[in-house]
Amino acid sequence: MFKLFATCPRGLEALLAEDLTAAGASDIRIVASGVACRGTWETVYRTNLNSRIATRLMLQLSFGKYLKEEDIYKQASKIDWPRHFDVSRTIRVYVTAIKSPLKSLEFITLRIKDAVCDVFRDQCGERPSVDTREPEVRIHAFLTAEDCTLYLDTTGAPLYQRGYRQKTVEAPLKENLAAGILRLAGWQPGTVLLDPMCGSGTFLLEAAQQVCNIAPGARRSFAFENLKGFDAQLWQRLKNAAVQGERKPAGKPTLFGRDVSPSAYRSALANLDRAGLLPAVDLAVGDILEAAPPPEAGLMICNPPYGERLEELDNLLAFYPQLGTALKQKYAGWTCYFLTADPALPKGVGLKPGKKTPLYNGALECRLYQFKMVAGFNRRKKPGEEESGE
Repeated sequence: MFKLFATCPRGLEALLAEDLTAAGASDIRIVASGVACRGTWETVYRTNLNSRIATRLMLQLSFGKYLKEEDIYKQASKIDWPRHFDVSRTIRVYVTAIKSPLKSLEFITLRIKDAVCDVFRDQCGERPSVDTREPEVRIHAFLTAEDCTLYLDTTGAPLYQRGYRQKTVEAPLKENLAAGILRLAGWQPGTVLLDPMCGSGTFLLEAAQQVCNIAPGARRSFAFENLKGFDAQLWQRLKNAAVQGERKPAGKPTLFGRDVSPSAYRSALANLDRAGLLPAVDLAVGDILEAAPPPEAGLMICNPPYGERLEELDNLLAFYPQLGTALKQKYAGWTCYFLTADPALPKGVGLKPGKKTPLYNGALECRLYQFKMVAGFNRRKKPGEEESGE
């Protein structure tokens, strides 16, 4: 059993713990932006293959106290690096820190790289090469005020890179955050889902993968394939089972995507087509303020625009009341979720959220607002009154 640490977007840690448990992990411990656990190589493979929430999964090699840079060099020098990967593999060292007293993370990065190379020189007579763009082996160091933890990355490119999105729009949503929001909303395949501001189609792509039972890691490579402990037969067996479990969408689509922007529509169309998921989605150009909703009520989930410049904020102040009117007039029976960094949205649309869930889109603090739309929203409000979303 290894000590493992999986990272994820802040706010989705409990969902990540569920994914790790399903992959066979034990001793689950939730921390900010991640989950520590224990697991086997099979746990590693299953997590990378199946987790829709994780960003990456790392295998812990060493934990120690430090006072100065040389302490971290010594800690890294005690690891038997040739046991974990061959000298022919290219490497890169990544360092992140919280409240570390050391002044230069770049120097720490250099010293860890030196330690790895010195160990290889001592044992093998040669050292691995560094590749800062596409390394085969990624070594991560995490520093707190007193502690240094060294990891081998089993993932490689982040897990939210599913391998299908080529076209993007401004400020695209990460795939694992979109998958987490779908799960927080309680969406299940077969339930009607509408994204009326779909952008490049991230929510739709994640939902369509689930409709077709496609494992998110089934069509990409992983860093664990470059490590000495790699069990190619076990990995191939797990991947084959995942691919054999896939299914084609049947009947009329229950996923609906709309966007007022023709360029966003084209991006979503290209991404869905590249992924082979276009048959699962009813996609069109449409304005939420004017377009009719799908005939059957379900879940609306979207990431509406939020302004950072003054003119954008002015546009949003005009847009929100119109959005509220459209929701009240057309979407009775729907449950609507909006992810936004703008706390003015609920008041702007004139609805009281049933739930507010804090989430982070990268470093940007957001809220996921839930509004349950019921009949009777067209009554006249008293001045200053917000209508309840319940």
